[in-house]
Amino acid sequence: MTELGSAVWPPAPIKTERLVLREAEARDRAAAIELLASPEVGTYLGGPQPRDELERAMPGAPSRRPGRFMVDLDGAMIGQITLYRETGHLRQAAGRTELGYLFLPEVWGRGYAAEACGAALDWFADASPGEPVVLATQTANVRSMRLAAKLGFTEVERYEAYGAEQWFGIRSPAVPSE
Repeated sequence: MTELGSAVWPPAPIKTERLVLREAEARDRAAAIELLASPEVGTYLGGPQPRDELERAMPGAPSRRPGRFMVDLDGAMIGQITLYRETGHLRQAAGRTELGYLFLPEVWGRGYAAEACGAALDWFADASPGEPVVLATQTANVRSMRLAAKLGFTEVERYEAYGAEQWFGIRSPAVPSE
């Protein structure tokens, strides 16, 4: 598979103390639309996506793509994590696997993102031994910067893009998650 190197997709659901990381299901549609249409979530991503466009573009279950985990809390989707082989939108990440994460604002500040991302990174480290993971975020996104540090990402560079200062980091495969 080119999207995730040698990783086999889909894996069995990944269970943490409080969460389950799994493939998208039809029941995730409303939460996925809410996530992408949220002004708070879109703050550092160029703004929210128009709800009516999302409704048309997602008539059923959110897409099932290799590397896309839905984060489930007590049977409800609260966010998503992506691990994709970067193919061009970010020069610094070209050819590397990039971590992305989005969570509904009502669950922010409870440690779910760190727990879920740590589990996804551990899965990836087992599935693709020796491969580093990269991450990019706006420096103004304080929550994302704190999460990147907690997950063991170290700064490689800062640069200007999309009208804001961006942070680019890498996590070596030897870094254990918390």
